[in-house]
Amino acid sequence: MKELSLWNEGDWVAAIATVILAAFLVAGGMIAASRKGEALGHPKGLYMLFFAEMWERFSFYGMRSLLIFYLTAHWLFSDGEANVVYGAYGAMVYITPVLGGWLADRYIGQRKAVLFGGGLLALGHLFMAFEGAGGQDDPIINIFWLALALIIVGSGFLKANISVMVGQLYKLTDTRRDAAYTIFYMGINVGAAAGTILVGYLGIVKGWAYGFGLAGIGMVAGLIVFVLGRAALRGAGEAPKLLARNKELAVYVAGIAAVAVMWGLMQYREVIQTLLIISGVGLLGYVLFEAFKLPKEPRERIFAILFLIALNPIFWGLFEQSGGSLNLYTDRYTDIGNVPAAIFQSINPIYIILFAPAFAALWQWLGKRGLEPSAPAKFALALFQVGAGFLVFAWGAQSVGMDVLTPVIFLFLIYLLHTTGELCLSPVGLSAMNRLAPGFMASLIMGAWFYMTAVGSFVAGKIGEATGGEGGEMSKELTLSIYAEIGWISIGVGAVVLALSPVVKRWMHLDTLRDDNVGDDLVGGGEVGEPQAAGVHPEVRG
Repeated sequence: MKELSLWNEGDWVAAIATVILAAFLVAGGMIAASRKGEALGHPKGLYMLFFAEMWERFSFYGMRSLLIFYLTAHWLFSDGEANVVYGAYGAMVYITPVLGGWLADRYIGQRKAVLFGGGLLALGHLFMAFEGAGGQDDPIINIFWLALALIIVGSGFLKANISVMVGQLYKLTDTRRDAAYTIFYMGINVGAAAGTILVGYLGIVKGWAYGFGLAGIGMVAGLIVFVLGRAALRGAGEAPKLLARNKELAVYVAGIAAVAVMWGLMQYREVIQTLLIISGVGLLGYVLFEAFKLPKEPRERIFAILFLIALNPIFWGLFEQSGGSLNLYTDRYTDIGNVPAAIFQSINPIYIILFAPAFAALWQWLGKRGLEPSAPAKFALALFQVGAGFLVFAWGAQSVGMDVLTPVIFLFLIYLLHTTGELCLSPVGLSAMNRLAPGFMASLIMGAWFYMTAVGSFVAGKIGEATGGEGGEMSKELTLSIYAEIGWISIGVGAVVLALSPVVKRWMHLDTLRDDNVGDDLVGGGEVGEPQAAGVHPEVRG
């Protein structure tokens, strides 16, 4: 009898996640113990970064799975306002890598940036464990805003830079690069799945402080792995030149000041939209300014980069409904039994773990036969799939009737289509960024990628706000109507992208891309006349 069972469905899911996480830790220990420079066909440094990022994603996505519920149930925000907070937080998490990437390129290097960012993240996740009495009048909410600010700035220093370090382990023409990023992407999602399940389970079943506290512990574990695995990096991520001590200190002071700025912005969220517009125009103008200084081929590669980056807000604006409106819909209108709704955030990373190796193998198999779709064509496929996911979900929910809970199978289907779409866009896009970017702009371009993801997160918050209607509380009928509308829009945009993909592919000039031309792009930035060695500044969602 169900009521006499010592373990319900949520308990079993959490137990299985613990066993799987332990298995990955054992595998990581075996790779670390090996004396060979490579493991499974890739540098050992890739796996060190894999495990460091796995723990960082454990903490980040674990907290993310709880955030919308924490906002509505503990701090008593309306559904609409909670989605706006969620979207604003996501936007800031993805915009700060522009600053963090630039500071790493110019001053402290990627390794020190990751260490500093990881420290801020650990503090932020641990501060999330301070609950207070709840409600927006509770003064403890200021600690909550501080926690979000620390996570935002910490992500800014860590996100783009750890992705850059993956690229630095390979030459620009190394055919293993796309596969390496897909393996790294799988590491992200191992952490995301385990964190979502375990942090989400503890937060809902045992209490908010338990869930957020575990997220903080996960971040500390990631830092430990990163420090202990430094030798495997073989110099990747170090500062480009010796720095004066005061300059390095100034970077850290700027980081702390940024925390104060983010603390204010999260409380005055209407400013964020204006900030996104102004900073977006400035960033685009700077990249174009540098592009027009370059010869024809590297200039057109920048044009291709900007085309791909511009598609991010559409894809992520739809995809990020998962942690906002879709998370609330799962809790209220989906037949999920005794499993906490937050745990269903793990479906996407679990699918990634299952399908990422297959996609990596597929791209390599097609590439060897000259049949691999171009990066813009893969982006079009991604938009088709994310749109189809919403259409299938809306149809499935409506087919059983508005008075009936939506069958959970349609939740698995929307995550399936969104995941296969993600695998056609995110690791492929990140690989394209570091492959096509001039060496002196590598981290800035990666930051620009995250910037447009930030715009997508803010768009996601506004879409989520719309599902709350005029009263601010979610409506099932309105939500499904909005899902169907954005699904068709995504498919339409995908068709346009597919039609333009041959032109964008020509801009990429892949046939003339060589490792020995990295230094040739150093015009108008960096130290002119000092070419970088191949792979010094290459560059997932993460």
